Amino acid sequence: MTQTENHDNIIQTDLLIVGAGPAGASLASFLAAHGRTGILIAAAPGTADTPRAHITNMAALECLRDIELEQECRNAGTDSKHMEHTRWCRSMAGEEFARVWSWGHDPKHKGAYEAASPCDHIDLPQTLLEPILVKRATHAGWTVRFNTRYVGLSRPSPDVILSEVLDELTGQTYFIQSRYLFGCDGARSQVVRELQLPLIKKPGQGLALNVFVRADLSHLMENRSGNLHWVINPEEEEYPAWGKECIVRMVRAWDEWMFIFLPQPGADLKADDMSATNEEYVARVKQVIGDENIEVTLLHASKWWINEVVAERYSDGGNVFCFGDATHRHPPFNGLGSNTCIQDAFNLAWKVDYVMSGKAGKQLLDSFDKERQPVGMDIVTRANQGLRDHFGWQKTLGLLEDDKEKVAEILAEFEDPGEKGRLRRKAFRDGIENTTTEFHGLGIEMNQKYVSNAVYLADQGEAPPAPKDTVRTLQVTTYPGRRLPHAWLNTRVPGKKMSTIDLAGHRRFCLLTGPGGQAWKDAVKAVGEKLGVEVVAYSIGWKQDYEDVYFDWAEKREVEDDGCVLVRPDRFVAWRSRSVIEKPEVKLEEVLRSVLSL
Repeated sequence: MTQTENHDNIIQTDLLIVGAGPAGASLASFLAAHGRTGILIAAAPGTADTPRAHITNMAALECLRDIELEQECRNAGTDSKHMEHTRWCRSMAGEEFARVWSWGHDPKHKGAYEAASPCDHIDLPQTLLEPILVKRATHAGWTVRFNTRYVGLSRPSPDVILSEVLDELTGQTYFIQSRYLFGCDGARSQVVRELQLPLIKKPGQGLALNVFVRADLSHLMENRSGNLHWVINPEEEEYPAWGKECIVRMVRAWDEWMFIFLPQPGADLKADDMSATNEEYVARVKQVIGDENIEVTLLHASKWWINEVVAERYSDGGNVFCFGDATHRHPPFNGLGSNTCIQDAFNLAWKVDYVMSGKAGKQLLDSFDKERQPVGMDIVTRANQGLRDHFGWQKTLGLLEDDKEKVAEILAEFEDPGEKGRLRRKAFRDGIENTTTEFHGLGIEMNQKYVSNAVYLADQGEAPPAPKDTVRTLQVTTYPGRRLPHAWLNTRVPGKKMSTIDLAGHRRFCLLTGPGGQAWKDAVKAVGEKLGVEVVAYSIGWKQDYEDVYFDWAEKREVEDDGCVLVRPDRFVAWRSRSVIEKPEVKLEEVLRSVLSL
């Protein structure tokens, strides 16, 4: 970055990222792994001061694993064992109505989670994730400027972006000239407004209130382990308008918590209705805990809208890209928000680097919108459906009723040993079961499917049909445009095991073959040298580079021993061949040229 000779108030850089949250900071970290640096600006005075996002799933951790940040994130976060349940109770200290297994701990689903990825879920609050990402970016050469607000842009020429920014500390404006601009500036994105990206908006589902506190509940958690607790009192008559129900979310086991207050279902409250004094917030928190003797320290309180919004496109068709909360806005159900931000960034980073280095044509960048916008649509729909999935049990408990006598009648039915009681209790069980798509959504977390110019489908035939339950069920396939399946591998003389995920990625293409596939490995070397693109090749199987120790890869690869699976730098399958073919070098060059828009 240098200042131009003629304009001292213009700073030049190749890459400008607006927003230092999970989206922007992860993009900077991924680009840094490619050797790319730039400027990262944020209007905020620093990294997140409240732990908004927290569930970090396997798909996101695989991305961070690629740049060797997984372990640092695991060390900072809370282990999966503390996430084993979601509960419904009268208070944190009181009666429990129900509990379900969560985040891969259900014995019926545990095997599927373990087979899906070398990673597993952790609870990593945004307050801890962002510093890890920002530190990695700055140590790799990125300049980070907080208290710096993006104002607008102009284009002196098609390939030049001139962004006006305001230094909030000095009140001075200056300009940053860049080749690329990335709008990762959250739900009120100025970049999205500036580009006039059309937004698909559905009616919102009201307001919620986050109350972040410090309170030591460790003495309660031995028999109540879990990171999410719905606290409800159906017969309660006196309650604040903003706090009929509460979701108590673990932030740090077991002394930091987020109390997410929700009004009566169906209530139409305004923003002012969600406001109260600090003393009122603390008093309600103590009621929810159910033990007045526990000391509660209020750390932060803020209200937020429950949105259902996704951008129709993520780019202006040129060199400005938007993603993260700027383009997909939704409630936190299924824990998809920051995870999708990280995966958006991972998808985009390698494409930007390849185009900048001349390894790919500019059209490769068109694939970002084509691949990630449908994912954004899916997760916004799923997260809002996750909220609606709770209406069933709320109805069976009488929470949707205004009539006190009707509520009392409903609750009395639970005690009835006869037919009324049986039906009421079954309806409640069914309502609780209906929510488990939120806590065991392996499919919505991992089943992304890409159809774009960066995937070669010309010779692949029909895609495999989707599973019946697309939310819960992971689809394991090597069909192009799908996530590379995980399988544990080792060497003939056993050493430390590794995943197929670890062979792929790392900023280069990877071809996986098996016995009889030497022709593919020879082709990789020749074509890689010809195109100037790094492609590594490994053979998996009997006395090959790596042993298929559990025979899982043979089951998941969907090609013969001498076939191949070509994997992109983001670990999505670019192309596959069922078996070895004549002139593999010619075909491989054709595929790579197509995928890279060369």
